Amino acid sequence: MKWMCSVSLVVALTLQPAFAESLIGPHALTPEARDAFVTDLLKKMTLDEKIGQLRLLSVGPDNPKKAIREMIKHGQVGAIFNTVTRPDIRVMQDQAMQLSRLKIPLFFAYDVVHGQRTVFPIPLGLAASWDLDAVAEVGRISAYEAADDGLNMTWAPMVDVTREPRWGRVSEGFGEDTYLTSQMGRTMVTSMQGKSPADRYSVMTSVKHFAAYGAVEGGREYNTVDMSPQRLAQDYLPPYKAALDAGSGGVMVALISLNGVPATANSWLLKDLLRDDWKFKGITISDHGAIKELIKHGVARDPQDAVRIAIQSGVNMSMSDEFYSKYLPGLVKSGAVSEQEIDDAARHVLNVKYDMGLFNDPYSHLGPKSSDPLDTNAESRLHRQQARDVARKSIVLLKNRLETLPLKKTGTIALIGPLADSQRDIMGSWSAAGVASQSVTVLQGIKNATAGKATVLYAKGANITDNKGVQDFLNIYEKSVTIDPHSPQEMLDEAVTTAKKSDVVVAVVGEAQGMAHEASSRSDITLPPGQLALIDALKATGKPLVLVLMNGRPLALVKENMQADALLETWFSGTEGGNAIADVLFGDYNPSGKLPISFPRSVGQIPIYYNHLNTGRPYDANHPDKYTSHYYDAVNGPLFPFGYGLSYTTFKVSPVTLSSKTMPHNGTVNASVTVTNTGRRDGATVVQMYLHDEVASISRPVQELKGFKRIMLKAGETKTVTFPIDVNDLMFWNARMQQVAEPGEFNVMIGLDSVHTNSAEFDYL
Repeated sequence: MKWMCSVSLVVALTLQPAFAESLIGPHALTPEARDAFVTDLLKKMTLDEKIGQLRLLSVGPDNPKKAIREMIKHGQVGAIFNTVTRPDIRVMQDQAMQLSRLKIPLFFAYDVVHGQRTVFPIPLGLAASWDLDAVAEVGRISAYEAADDGLNMTWAPMVDVTREPRWGRVSEGFGEDTYLTSQMGRTMVTSMQGKSPADRYSVMTSVKHFAAYGAVEGGREYNTVDMSPQRLAQDYLPPYKAALDAGSGGVMVALISLNGVPATANSWLLKDLLRDDWKFKGITISDHGAIKELIKHGVARDPQDAVRIAIQSGVNMSMSDEFYSKYLPGLVKSGAVSEQEIDDAARHVLNVKYDMGLFNDPYSHLGPKSSDPLDTNAESRLHRQQARDVARKSIVLLKNRLETLPLKKTGTIALIGPLADSQRDIMGSWSAAGVASQSVTVLQGIKNATAGKATVLYAKGANITDNKGVQDFLNIYEKSVTIDPHSPQEMLDEAVTTAKKSDVVVAVVGEAQGMAHEASSRSDITLPPGQLALIDALKATGKPLVLVLMNGRPLALVKENMQADALLETWFSGTEGGNAIADVLFGDYNPSGKLPISFPRSVGQIPIYYNHLNTGRPYDANHPDKYTSHYYDAVNGPLFPFGYGLSYTTFKVSPVTLSSKTMPHNGTVNASVTVTNTGRRDGATVVQMYLHDEVASISRPVQELKGFKRIMLKAGETKTVTFPIDVNDLMFWNARMQQVAEPGEFNVMIGLDSVHTNSAEFDYL
C-alpha cells in the first residue's frame, strides 16, 4: 500500500516539478495545517480560478471527455463525476496537474450507494438486516472498490426518512424510522471514510438529500415539503446530524422546497442550521442542475439571480450546470456577489481536497499506471462471499403457512415470474459500476442449490408490465424492461403448464429496478395486472405457492398474502442475490430480516407508520367504536408492521425487567428481557426496544425505537438482552423549539417487532 502511494507520488512530482515545490505535500492532515494552506492558496488564485473550483461536471453527452479536458486545462473545473475507470480519471488528473496554471488537483465522485463493482442489497434491504456490522462491511468494501477505481467521493449515504412508499427513492434510503436511519447512516459514513478519507482505500461521503426529501407531498419526486419545525427537528433532521457528526465531509442539497423555500436557496438550512448550529466544515453540493431550477421554483427571475441566491444561500459547488462559471464573474464585477463569498465557497472545496489527501498526492487513489487492472470488470475484483452473506441477512420472511419453507432439494420445482431470471433487476437502482452479466439470478441460484438433486422448470409467465406507456417510460434512458415476443396469454398458459408438472411453485414477482428509482414515483403500489393474473392462475393449480418479492418499496399485497403459502421479501439483493435467496428458500440460511418500513394494505392508508401521534379518539381494534380515528372500509393497521419478520424457528420474549423504577436527572435505567429460541433450528432475531412518553407538553408518538440488538440463538438457548436508557433517549423538541426531557412516566416496550412487545414503566424525576 505504502509502496503504491509513494510511487504514484513520484510520478506526480515528475510530471510537474515547479508545482511540487509550492503545493504538493507532504502536508499534515490537520485542520490547522489545512486552513493555513488553503488561505495561502486562495491568495494565489484569480477570481476565475476560484470560480472554476466551484464547478462539478458530469461526463456525458452534454460534456464529452475531450471538451472537459480542455476546460480542466484552463482551470474551469473543480471536480468530475460519472467517470469510473482509472485510465479516464488519470488522463483528466494529468490535465490539471500538467497543464493548468496552479495545478490544483481534481476530485472524482460517483453514486456508490450500495456497492461499486460488487452490488449489495439496496439500502432499504440493508436496513432490513438491522445488522450494523453487515452494513459496515458493505461500506468498507464499497469504499475499497470505489477508491480502487480512482474515486475520492461518493454521493451517499441517503438518510432521507420516508413514510411514503409511492416515492421511487424509498429504495435508496433506510426506511421510515429516525433512529434506525441514523444508525445506518452513521455506520456507512464511518466505514466508508475509515480513519481518514485520504487513506488509499477510503472515500469521502456526501450525505443526502438535505433536508427532508423523503417527505415530498404525494410521494411525487422533486415536490414540496411543508412541515412544522418540531416534526422537522424530531423526525427528519437527526439522521443528517448523525452522519455529519460521524465525519461526513459533504452534504448534497435536496431538490425540493422546504416550507416554501427551495433547499438550494435556503440560507436558514445551509447556513444558520448547517454551518452555525451544527458547525459543519465540509462542502455543500447542489443536486444535478438544481441552481437552474430556482427559476422554475419561482424564487429567481433569471440565471444571474439564481446564481446569486444559490451562492449566498450557502451552495458551495454547482453540480452539472454552467451557471456558476458563466454568471459569477459578472455578479462579482457588479457587486451583487462579493469576492469574499466566492472565497468562502472555494475554501470549502479546497478544504475537502486537502482532507482527501490530494495535495499530498493527486494520484493517491490511482496508483502507478502499471497497476491499472487489465480487465476493469475482472471477476477477481468482486467480493462475492460478503455480498451473499449480507443479502441473506436482508431477506424478510413475511409468511410461512404450515412450514411451506424451507423447501426440499428434491422433486420438481417450478420457478416462474418476470423477475426470476433478470440479471439487471436483481441489482436494483443506483448499482454503480456493477455489471449485470456478473449477477446471479434466482433461477441460477436455485439451479446451483439443487444441482443433481431436483428438477427445476422455468417459465417467465408474464412481463413486468403490459402497460405500453409504463414500458416506454422505463426504457427512456436505458433498456429497463424487455417485452417477451409471446402474447400475455401464451406466457400465462406456459406458466400454468409448467406449474402443473411441479411439486411446488416459486413465483418471483414485483418491480423492475427502474420502477423503484429516482423519478419513478407511483400512484398505485400494487403489482401490475399481468403479474396479478399470473398469481391467480398459479394459485388455481392447487400447488403450494411461494411468492418471492423483488421490489424497492412497500407494496400493497393483501390478496397475494392470502394466496401465498409463503411470502419472502428479498428487495433487490445484488450481485449474489440469486444464491442468497436460494440459501433462504432451502433452509441453508435461516431468515432473520425485519421490515424497516411498514407495508400498507392499500395506497389509501398512506402515510402509515408505526411511530405516529395518538389522537383524542384513538381506535381500539379490540373495542371498536364509530367515532374514533380509523377507516370504516379497511383494517386500520398495516398489512406488515415496522420491525416485523419471521424465522424458521420461534422465539419467546420474557416480561421486561427494569434496574430501577425511577431515573434520576441525568441518570440511567437498564431495561432487560430474556429471549429463548423455542424452536428446532438455530436462528437469529432482532430484539427491539421502544419508548413512549405518557404525558408531555406536546403529544408524543405512541412508540419510538430507541435501541435494537441482533442476537443469534441455538435451538433451546436463552440470552438476556439489556438496553441502557438515558436522558438522551427521552428528549424531544417542545412547542418553543427547545430540546428537553420532561419529568414524568415512560413506558418501555421490548419485542421482536413494533406490535408484539412486552412493557414496563419508570418515572423520570
